[in-house]
Amino acid sequence: MEKITLQVEGMSCTHCEKAIKNALMDLGVKSVKASAKKNTVEVVFSTDKISLESIKAEIAETGYKLNDGRKNPY
Repeated sequence: MEKITLQVEGMSCTHCEKAIKNALMDLGVKSVKASAKKNTVEVVFSTDKISLESIKAEIAETGYKLNDGRKNPY
């Protein structure tokens, strides 16, 4: 398992948080914590099943802008 915190611009409310969470959960991640207040998305996922690039692409496709991510071992 890997845990990553991404800086995401464009979230302004709980609806934005839910949109990102639902998109990433549909992708197959283990857990997602999105915070419009902090402009962050924390994702726990299996690198055997999902790539970091696919997570970033899914967030971008949902309509939000990504900044550089910070990796944290889980």
